[in-house]
Amino acid sequence: MPIYEFNCSDCDAKFEEMRLSSGSFKGVECPKCGSKKVKKAFSTFAPSIAGSSSSSAKGGACNLESGGSPCSSGMCGFN
Repeated sequence: MPIYEFNCSDCDAKFEEMRLSSGSFKGVECPKCGSKKVKKAFSTFAPSIAGSSSSSAKGGACNLESGGSPCSSGMCGFN
């Protein structure tokens, strides 16, 4: 089930929700203020690769925050 990102038009909160399909955005509410004035945010996807040892496949940000080197897979968007 895909995870979609949303922005609340009332309180400017950013949040994520799992939805069956892109056509099932009806009824999405902001978890912070309860508003139904939400818009789908533009986002990228992160594929999970079984058996891979690169930090991008593990959901990390290529260890850039901790002073590490960027990944060489080219999948994380930091290259």
